[in-house]
Order: sequence, then C-alpha cells, then structure tokens
Amino acid sequence: YLLDSPSLRLDAPLFVTFFQCALTAALCLGLSLGAACGPPCAGLPTLRLDPKVSRSVLPLSAVFIGMVTSNNLCLKHVGVAFYNVGRSLTTVFNVLLSYLLLKQTTSLYALLACGVIIGGFWLGVDQEGAEGTLSWTGIFFGILASLCVSLNAIYTKKVLPVVDGSIWRLTFYNNINACVLFFPLMVLLGEFRTLYHFDKLGSPSFWGMMTLGGVFGFAIGYVTGLQIKFTSPLTHNVSGTAKACAQTVLAVIYFEETKSFLWWTSNLMVLGGSFAYTWVKGLEMRKVQEDPNVKSGERNETGV
Repeated sequence: YLLDSPSLRLDAPLFVTFFQCALTAALCLGLSLGAACGPPCAGLPTLRLDPKVSRSVLPLSAVFIGMVTSNNLCLKHVGVAFYNVGRSLTTVFNVLLSYLLLKQTTSLYALLACGVIIGGFWLGVDQEGAEGTLSWTGIFFGILASLCVSLNAIYTKKVLPVVDGSIWRLTFYNNINACVLFFPLMVLLGEFRTLYHFDKLGSPSFWGMMTLGGVFGFAIGYVTGLQIKFTSPLTHNVSGTAKACAQTVLAVIYFEETKSFLWWTSNLMVLGGSFAYTWVKGLEMRKVQEDPNVKSGERNETGV
C-alpha cells in the first residue's frame, strides 16, 4: 500500500524504509527504558549509543540498507504474488559467496538444486512477460535483494559477537546506522522535494499505515536476527522460502488473480529447489558432524 497504492501516489520508497528503521530504533530504545518496569520488559539490555560499536556494525548496516531498499523497490515494481520468484536467487548467491569469500566448494547435488531454482526463476520471468506484467526494473531489484539477503545473513552472524550476542543491541545499532545513511540517499534522489508536494503528509490515516508498517518491520527484523543467531544463515533463508510460498498463495487469493499452470510451476520449482538444497546440505552437515576425522574448524565452516 505504501509503495504502490494508486490512492496514495507516494513515490518515496527510501522515505518509507527510513521511517521503518527510525521507528524500529525508537521501539528498541523505548522497550529498553521500560526494562526496569518488570515483565514483559524484564531482561532486555540497557541501550546506549557507543560510537565504537556503531562503527563495527557499519558494514552490516550498509548491506542492511541495500537489502531493505532493494526489497521495497522490487515490491514496488512487481506484484506481491511474483515477489517470491523475483527474489528467489538467495540460495544461489549463498553458494557463490561461500566459494568466493570462504573458499567452500559445493557438492554436485546441491548445485543441481540451485539449477532448479534458477530454472524456476527464468520460467517465472517468462510467464510474467507472457501475462504482460513483467517489470525488468523489478527483476533487477529482486536479484539485488537476493544478493543482499544472503550477505545480510552472513554479516549478522559475523557481527553478533561485537554486541555480545544480543539481537536487541544489534537491531538498535543497525537501524540507527541505517537512519544516518539513508539521509544522503534521500537528498540525492530528491525525495524531500516529493514529500514537500505530497498532499497526504498531514493525514492521520497515512501516518497510521506508516506506523503499522514500521511495527511489522521491527518484528520481522528482530525475529530474523534471532533465527540467524540460534540456527544458521542457511536455515533462515530456507524458512524465508517457506514463508514466501504462503505469501504467494495469499496474494493470489487476496488480489483475486488467475495464474497459468506454468506460472505455478515456476513457483514450485523455486520452492522445490530450495528445499532440495536444504535437504542435501543437512545430510552433508550431519555426515561432517559424525565423522571423527574432520577438524573442528571444518565442522564450523560447513555449518555456516
């Protein structure tokens, strides 16, 4: 609604994302201040801004900005139902980044699963084109979002020790950094001028929707970090694929759309390839953990 509603007509995707980040940081700080009040706030760490920690989290924040911005821009240019396929290459980028950054090779079966995902992606693009709803701009941002989602999961795991493993602190610092970094981007793209001429800037219903979007963004960000902390980037990306499946079905029902057999086949290929990849990697991890001849360092690398 906020990104692409004909009734709203707000062409300021970075501002929408900036507001989500600002509200998330404010919610983190507010709930932290209420920690002394007892349940349900008890146990939350006290938050204070440490420039040294903020600098350490900055690389993750840059990736985070790329992730949320490209996600929103993809969603702006493609339908909600196609959103799953449009940014389905996260697992493929995981394989590429594991090789480029960690020098980890991938088994043939895992590569075949990635091939199924890529096939599903291209079939989905073809079917969107056949229906006349294809946006190459949306596809570009979908691919960029897939890359950034993969990098975000890896950097989250890497940066957690800097904040003593606290997802609460990481969410706070990440969103504070993001708010600062968004300002020059908004100036560069002229979004302040767009907001100045926006006729619903004083509308309570508009700010109500903005606040609701920010609350959802806060919840998603917190749960995402929590899942990566207690599992792995791979597990997070796969559960995200399952979420996308439900999202696709709900979007088709909600918007009363009719999709072709091949369109649904592309979605099933993406989901099937993602779950096949997970199954193969799960077997490989189990084999490594059970092999006494494997070094502990190799165990940890495979787990990532």
